[in-house]
Amino acid sequence: MNAILALVAFIAAIVVWNAVFKRNIGEAMVVGFLVTAAFAGTDFFAVAWESLVDGLKSEITFAALAFVFVSELLTRTGLVQRMVDILSSFLGRRRGGSAYAATVASGLFGAVAHNGAAIVATVGSITIPWMKRSKASGETAALVLSGNAGVGATFPFSGAFFILLAAPTVMPVLSAGDIVATIFVTGAWMVGMRLIMAYVIVKRRGVQAMEPQDIHPLRASFKVGWPSLVVLGSIAVPILLTAPPTADFVSARIGVDAPDAIPLLIWLPIVMLLVGLLVERKALPKGRAQWWDLFGAVGPKLGLVGVTMISAFAASNVLKTLGLDDQLKPYLEGLTGVSPLVAAIVVGVVIVLVAGPLNTTSTVAAVGPVAFAALTAAGIPPHVAFAAILVWASSEGCSPPGAAPLYVAAGIAEINPVRIFVPVVLYYLLPTLLFGVLMAVGLLWLPGA
Repeated sequence: MNAILALVAFIAAIVVWNAVFKRNIGEAMVVGFLVTAAFAGTDFFAVAWESLVDGLKSEITFAALAFVFVSELLTRTGLVQRMVDILSSFLGRRRGGSAYAATVASGLFGAVAHNGAAIVATVGSITIPWMKRSKASGETAALVLSGNAGVGATFPFSGAFFILLAAPTVMPVLSAGDIVATIFVTGAWMVGMRLIMAYVIVKRRGVQAMEPQDIHPLRASFKVGWPSLVVLGSIAVPILLTAPPTADFVSARIGVDAPDAIPLLIWLPIVMLLVGLLVERKALPKGRAQWWDLFGAVGPKLGLVGVTMISAFAASNVLKTLGLDDQLKPYLEGLTGVSPLVAAIVVGVVIVLVAGPLNTTSTVAAVGPVAFAALTAAGIPPHVAFAAILVWASSEGCSPPGAAPLYVAAGIAEINPVRIFVPVVLYYLLPTLLFGVLMAVGLLWLPGA
């Protein structure tokens, strides 16, 4: 029972420190790690130090930090604006084009940046005024953007992705290579869901075509913006090199196993950064002062992400040392006879409720390990369980009243945020819960390892 009690204390420490004391997730994870290590008793210092060192050496920690830097750099080069310009050229002349452009742009930007508030602030600053000029109300514009906020967490390489991958119940079962393709498809499903919701909103709330001055000719916008699509597409290179069947071809040519020779989590951000520096070179900071400003802006974010990831990994190692897997087995065996549908509904509702006061990363850190164990015990494949948990936890933008992205969207749209509390639940929160359940029971296809 010692490890189970440590897990409960870990969850409680995160929730109290983050939701009650209103401190950031980095501090909450450090407190959770120390509380968990305390259950080692007289071995506290030895267990804590060994777990901490393992966290510092993890490639997961490196990848999380690298992706934060890459996303910040590419955001500052104007990549999002150029993506939105291309989308508006495709979609702007049709009714509701601004809503569809906002939805797809949120998905594309979310695949790079992942942070819900950042998605709303960056994409929303461009598309919310466009939607209002397309005869949409401020409430409708804020509704669409807040509903799109969580989509970034359902793509690979978000903070929640890394924290769940490092969980003690997940690490022995899944590696990054096992799950990357699954989560890319998961993100695509969630963008698709939001396009359906955008269609319903356009029909019911009267969003019109975009104003002509907001639409650039496709030839002109593509000529300027095509490099942004190359940057996003560059992440396919290391994936193709390490995933079957192309990995088999590469392995035969280089004489060693490709996934071992090309660690996916190391090369993904490196390739994306190199391609980004090449194609965005004209928009990069100029001179020492501008680069120093960039590092000054990114530094606090890197620090927060680094502390969060190291603490999460260290806490997971502590729980593993305390024997969490063995102690959970008797309880999880009781779920063996439960149908996947019942397990998915129960776990999904719990995660969505927890995500109300917490953000996606905090939610996954708090309940992700137990949720994964419960779903897999009910017969749900591990890669599917992983995806469903991220989907349910991604409801941060549509879980009032604690949804920070919702308030960002309301501020840009200049409306009272309370006026979209009920609509955002109906249009986005409940469909997010439903899609996670459909994935869990196999009605929405997800590729395996």
